[in-house]
Amino acid sequence: MTIASPHPVTPSNRARASAEDLYSALEELSRAQREAGVHMARRLDWPRAGIGVVRLLSLCGPVQLTDVAAKLRVDVSVASRQVSQLVDAGYVRRTVDADDRRVRVLELTEQGEVLIETMSAQFADLLGAIFVGWSTSDLSDAADQIRRVAEAITTAHDVLLDSHYEAVPEATHEEGK
Repeated sequence: MTIASPHPVTPSNRARASAEDLYSALEELSRAQREAGVHMARRLDWPRAGIGVVRLLSLCGPVQLTDVAAKLRVDVSVASRQVSQLVDAGYVRRTVDADDRRVRVLELTEQGEVLIETMSAQFADLLGAIFVGWSTSDLSDAADQIRRVAEAITTAHDVLLDSHYEAVPEATHEEGK
């Protein structure tokens, strides 16, 4: 006797199962990344959040605080706390923008440059040990796929955020009538 499945296999159900599988994989990746970040922060004796800021400044060069917050996708107050810790520790300096004296620019100090070199070497050692059985092509393909997923999520988030802000003035206008 065949028992009917409560959820018949349809294209919609397959898509939902695939989406659930992707979501589960992203959760696993997030946990693994967080654990690796904690491990690295302990090795460097530095807060995990500061590592992201230092890496960002290393990749982008001098930027404003709002740029740091936007690129890390955190609130400006969160970025400000992280940057202040780095400034107090001597890894980052705030300077006045030559074109607009009201603007403060963040950049790595020499000590920050040494930290990023140490971090990069330790990350390379850690990832080399973790992915010892992976070919260069495997690593490149994995990086491409992770970036593709991140870009899709970021794009969708930005579109949803933009549509929210476009709808807010209309809703406020309607309430005022």
